[in-house]
Amino acid sequence: MRLDIIPVKWTDEGVAMLDQRLLPAEEKWLMLRSYTDVADGIRDMVVRGAPAIGVSAAYGVALGAKQFVGTTVDDLEDEIEYISEVIGKTRPTAVNLFWAIDRMKKRFQEAKADNKSVGEIKEILKTEAKAIHDEDIESQRLIAKFGGELLEDNSTVLTHCNAGALATGGVWGTALGVIRGAVDAGKHVAVIADETRPYLQGARLTAWELQKDDIPVTLITDNMSGHMMKKGKVQAVVVGSDRIAANGDVANKIGTYMVAVLARQHGIPFYVAAPLSTVDLNCPTGDEIPIEERDTREITHVRDIQLAPEGIAVSNYAFDVTPNEFVTAIITEKGVATAPYTESLKQQFEGRNRNLTDPNMVK
Repeated sequence: MRLDIIPVKWTDEGVAMLDQRLLPAEEKWLMLRSYTDVADGIRDMVVRGAPAIGVSAAYGVALGAKQFVGTTVDDLEDEIEYISEVIGKTRPTAVNLFWAIDRMKKRFQEAKADNKSVGEIKEILKTEAKAIHDEDIESQRLIAKFGGELLEDNSTVLTHCNAGALATGGVWGTALGVIRGAVDAGKHVAVIADETRPYLQGARLTAWELQKDDIPVTLITDNMSGHMMKKGKVQAVVVGSDRIAANGDVANKIGTYMVAVLARQHGIPFYVAAPLSTVDLNCPTGDEIPIEERDTREITHVRDIQLAPEGIAVSNYAFDVTPNEFVTAIITEKGVATAPYTESLKQQFEGRNRNLTDPNMVK
């Protein structure tokens, strides 16, 4: 049974977000009534996942514009610049955040150039944010279609973190979209989900989503992946991404690099699924991707339960970078890109689809 999960929504009252911090124990919606509330929701991981962050950022800009009480377009422009700065400081690794903000600012400039009034611009920005959301869902559908063709029938896929509907504008997801695409094509696909310490997105969110969709899923600890691969229990790895450099280096949840190295060792294809809005052609390599460091309490505690000695030194990098040589293919809404990624990803931006006719080419 397909459950259409949409984790962030625009409403007349504000931006509604499914509080992913409480899943799977509680399904609670929060109503965020200001752009600062939206910024807090992104920073505090009420919503997470690069595409979902992008959609939320767009809605945050639109909500801030809606609540603007000034009367001149120039003053509204200053307000949007400030709103964008506040939202832009929330999650530095996810490039979709900045892509969405820049798109909203560009749409404002177009409306200003057309001599639109303050009231008209507010409506234009709301429409633009909704368009970003709709386009994200459509891009996921295409990612699911192209990626689903790569997975074999009667196979088991390992995934790390949550790159499902919860991490996007909803419905499909990126990595889980590939799995859903294969299932919709009539293939029998099972999933092994890494728990994904320290925030447990795999245990809390991926397992929850797949159970809701009646897709077979087995939860494992992060340090069990190599054992499962060695036992022949994994036929493919599919992950999402928060930023992809122009050369195909991939930033994703911490631990992804380890999984990619293990997949290479065992001859298992390692696929990355993400919309083109996650690809940063202005970032030459993964070395230039900023890596977010989060609160050390995420490691020393689970909710209110202390796991580590008081005062222990802790490092909590939220992401790592997988070098492009470990990436079998990158699946976007334009098709399947393969090495050399500096050429294939650029071609996708230029509108020249690179869709594989023979999935065996990337296995």
